[in-house]
Amino acid sequence: MAHPLRNSSAAKIAGKSRTFFVSSRTSQGRAVLQTERMATLFIDVLRSYVAAGRFRVHDFVVMRNHIHLLLTVDENISIEKAVQLIKGNFSLRAQKDLQYRGEIWQRGFSEVRIYDRESFLCHRSYIYENPVKAGLAPTAEEYPYCSAYFRKKKNEGSG
Repeated sequence: MAHPLRNSSAAKIAGKSRTFFVSSRTSQGRAVLQTERMATLFIDVLRSYVAAGRFRVHDFVVMRNHIHLLLTVDENISIEKAVQLIKGNFSLRAQKDLQYRGEIWQRGFSEVRIYDRESFLCHRSYIYENPVKAGLAPTAEEYPYCSAYFRKKKNEGSG
């Protein structure tokens, strides 16, 4: 199996904060994340790491068989470690809290480094449009497993 190329030079990993668009699929593309319990648990895992200050999540979407994240890591954590924490903790919590007994994630993930505002906005738009293009909601704000939905609820004063 081919592994994604990573620039693992210490000078490129350490340093100031870095923002990435991250995607990861479920094992064999199965619709593991389609239930409310699984999607909500994934969001809870993300929130726990954000609350602990491990990294910042700008936007996310939990689809039936994959996730997309727009996140920023600082000099104390690599993107590989951040994704390992998210996927690993979610898998453990799914086993413990929901008694899920299957393989959840495909090995690895893909990431695109975000260097400028244009790229950031382009990837944010991709995340927002993902559930709409999949026919899961008429707008991103109406899809309950994405950041657009939570942002709208917060702006309405009920989030």
